[in-house]
Amino acid sequence: MNTKYEKRGVSADKSEVHQAIQNLDKGIFPNAFCKILPDLVANDALYCNVMHADTAGTKTSLAYIYWKETGDNSVWKGIIQDAIVMNLDDMACAGITNDIILSSTIGRNKNLIPGDVLSFLIEGTQDFIQKMQNHGVSIVLSGGETADVGDIVRTLDVGFTAFARLPRKDIIDIQIHPGDVIIGFASYGKSVYEDAYNGGMGSNGLTSARHDVFAHEYYSKYPESFDPATDESLVYAGNIKLTDIEPETGLTYGKLVLSPTRTYLPLIQQILRQHRSDIHGIIHCTGGAQTKVMKFVSGLHVIKDQLLPIPPLFKTIMQQSGTAPEELYKVFNMGHRLEVYTSENMAASIIEIARNLGIEAQIIGRCEASNSNKLTISSELGTFVYQ
Repeated sequence: MNTKYEKRGVSADKSEVHQAIQNLDKGIFPNAFCKILPDLVANDALYCNVMHADTAGTKTSLAYIYWKETGDNSVWKGIIQDAIVMNLDDMACAGITNDIILSSTIGRNKNLIPGDVLSFLIEGTQDFIQKMQNHGVSIVLSGGETADVGDIVRTLDVGFTAFARLPRKDIIDIQIHPGDVIIGFASYGKSVYEDAYNGGMGSNGLTSARHDVFAHEYYSKYPESFDPATDESLVYAGNIKLTDIEPETGLTYGKLVLSPTRTYLPLIQQILRQHRSDIHGIIHCTGGAQTKVMKFVSGLHVIKDQLLPIPPLFKTIMQQSGTAPEELYKVFNMGHRLEVYTSENMAASIIEIARNLGIEAQIIGRCEASNSNKLTISSELGTFVYQ
């Protein structure tokens, strides 16, 4: 199916990437959420190493035009959080919630991105690290690389590499069972460690969100913000201006879409302290969104039929884009970006941990034995089956 997402030169499930790496070594815990390596630091058979790299993706392009329109420098701190969290929350799903080393890689077009933006990015890094330390998560910044690469970067690219060393016994090797329930944790709202309402957007689906929601006037105004090879009809094809106000939240639509990717790291750390042996899998619903879990199951029918309400951000994207709900669930988290798979009698305690941190959570579904892997989503938008 040649979706709008694919016509814009991107892939919801990164199928070509996964095909390219399918023959690579999968590490010492093949079903962990991240690749787990032997301990190459001390060559200790009881330990392992994890190195993870990710970026804020095309969210930087939207931040750029919002900054140009409003002069609001706070968006750059959000972009830093996006890039960091896309690393740390993947690693947390493998059981890594402390003593993490970060290194940044920033590529900019110097003609468009001045030095003071770099200062905001660096300040944002330190602010995020301090905030996590205040909640018991130890992170150290080792340094990084900032390069002026205008020939290959249209505006700005922000990425991080993260490293951790930990005992092998602490790794979560995903083993989801028939009978497990699924706990979903809201991507939206305001947790105790956030400064403002979070619309729920991560760093996935931004190519679709910005072009489907925002007005075509940005096509001619900011040609540096998109791939010029993209058909004009697919570029900024919505009706909303960045500074228009979303009525339910009172935020501008630009700020709503640019909400920093919520980290679940303090939450996962607390869950694992109390329930590590009870956790059969933790899924970060990033590439592939609500279908992400299908990469980690065998002989299971995953049923999600009690989802959290769809928040205003994703309702807006749905209304502006006209995208089929079946595709939306593959591109956007639609209200929750973290799932824990566990036995039903553990659910109440885990949900309580989340609510104490200001994160809404509930049982959103269950897993049943099946002859083949299958996902069924039943929601207010209909019922959709993925295989």
